Amino acid sequence: MGDAELDPVIHAQARLRVVATLAALGPGDRISFPRLQDTLDMTAGNLSTHLRKLEDAEYVAILKTHEGRKPASYVELTSRGRLAFETYTASLTALLRGTAP
Repeated sequence: MGDAELDPVIHAQARLRVVATLAALGPGDRISFPRLQDTLDMTAGNLSTHLRKLEDAEYVAILKTHEGRKPASYVELTSRGRLAFETYTASLTALLRGTAP
């Protein structure tokens, strides 16, 4: 990316909220889909749509499993996603300061 360009995958407000929430977790830590949904106050369909776009970019990984007989999904930020978020925040800071990263 060029100077201070903002990653369009992350820049959408809902996806930025998702990535920022996941970035607050430790590397390799996961959050359950319902907890992420509650934290972000998003509908399941809306969150799923944004997670799909982030997953296509390889910024998040989704683990689908079962807890007893119930399906469960966990979401985590990949190392690529963490780097993209760090780059995004550096670019945004540079843009706001009027400087190149």
